[in-house]
Amino acid sequence: MSHRAPITIAIIDDNSMVRHALQTLLDTLPNLRVIFAGPSAAGALTEKRPDVFLLDAGLAEGDSMRAASDLHAAFPESRIIVMDLLPTSDDVKEYVNAGVSGFALKDTTLEEFAGTIRAVADGLSVLPPLMTESLFSQLAREATTADRKQVMADIRMTPRELQVIGIIGEGLSNKEIAARLNIATHTVKSHVRNVMEKLALHSRLQVAAYSHRTQ
Repeated sequence: MSHRAPITIAIIDDNSMVRHALQTLLDTLPNLRVIFAGPSAAGALTEKRPDVFLLDAGLAEGDSMRAASDLHAAFPESRIIVMDLLPTSDDVKEYVNAGVSGFALKDTTLEEFAGTIRAVADGLSVLPPLMTESLFSQLAREATTADRKQVMADIRMTPRELQVIGIIGEGLSNKEIAARLNIATHTVKSHVRNVMEKLALHSRLQVAAYSHRTQ
């Protein structure tokens, strides 16, 4: 059944510029209304239930996967769309298990993005065309998973960054990693950011998958 009333939206993205720009754009479109925009899922949990959550896959604060699970548990009737550059097939499977209903690539057009929101709000599950099963996607996965240990050897990682990669693979949050290594949380965030930049990865989940493949 299609929505007659405006589709209410909550945006969770820790990049304030992206968050505000997205809110401004969506509020100009018919039948869409942003009722919350913040940097974390914790803030959204205290607000009114939206029809759709837009969740950034690369949250610096904590784990986007955990955020998806928390939102789904708190608002089971809401739909969740994960925004990412290009999620891996493993990312997609785990997010779906966490309660996510759709995925939107960050480089999509505004028209396509709004279409995804409306489709998910109407009860559909939406996967970007790039993530559908095809010969290209199979070849891409094989190319990105080949020779991972050699890639690790070729990239200059500090001992601490190697530790962080391993612990992320265990599923720990930034706060939990900080406690284990007896360092500040902001230091952990810096290490995670450096690791993702060096490995050209876009989310903690991808770092975790990378960790498992290189063990």
